[in-house]
Amino acid sequence: MLLISVVSHSQELNCQVTVTSDPALDVTTTEKEIFEELERTIFELINNTAWSKDKFEVEEKINCIMMLSIVDVPSPGRFKATLQVQVTRPVFNTTYNSPLFNFLDKDIEFSFERNAILVYAPNQFRDNLTAILAFYAYMIMGYDYDSFALEGGTRFFNKAQEIVVLAQSGGGSGWRSNERGRTNRYWLVDNALQELFRPLRACFYEYHRLGLDQMFDNQEKARTNIYNALQNLTSVNNARPNSVNVMNYVQTKQREIKGLFEDAETKQKTDLVNLLKRIDPANASKYQEIL
Repeated sequence: MLLISVVSHSQELNCQVTVTSDPALDVTTTEKEIFEELERTIFELINNTAWSKDKFEVEEKINCIMMLSIVDVPSPGRFKATLQVQVTRPVFNTTYNSPLFNFLDKDIEFSFERNAILVYAPNQFRDNLTAILAFYAYMIMGYDYDSFALEGGTRFFNKAQEIVVLAQSGGGSGWRSNERGRTNRYWLVDNALQELFRPLRACFYEYHRLGLDQMFDNQEKARTNIYNALQNLTSVNNARPNSVNVMNYVQTKQREIKGLFEDAETKQKTDLVNLLKRIDPANASKYQEIL
């Protein structure tokens, strides 16, 4: 008997999508209908596109949220917005989902008409909205893979950087190095791929695989590994203070870290708080709550 198997590549993302408008914005009934259609269209692009050739089971899909908030309608079919992107990953032997990435992009400009279809094509720039969504899809994949294997997300960060290069000719904001003081899409992925930021990527892996995933078996050892992982951030922060990548990481993890070290010894808590204060002094009062 000859068995012929066809390998299919299932979609990787399980993304909740919401499109809202600023309460101060006077939205017409027609525009509300367009927003509803936009929400469905974004959902279909993100969740129905295969972003890699890797095969995912349903329960393995990466959970994420995209919240698009329309802040201005300069002309019919043209929109300015913000985009909140949140990503979580499951922790071994628990029902807990750990936050990986939580970023607010304030440089969203795009055009959208009724009955428009968003289709991502590799190595092509079709429109700014598709480019932005594909960029974050690959960043989501990169962060998730980095949390399971050391620098496991490199191929996805490379894809995101390719989108940045292509989109720079499209005229939209957020794609260039000289915009928004090193906190935009350009710097998010450029930093991720720089040699200088390799300790941050090591932190991603060690914090999750050697720390969180070991909490069920040995909490004390897991907390020690988490503290050691966070120490990786010191060299990055010394060389590039207040970088968007490091600040986003520690602020995304702040509440989680507080919970993880609630039962830790006083000395370990004190060492941790001092470390986080050195990295992110602007939020020192929040880290002080760990004590």
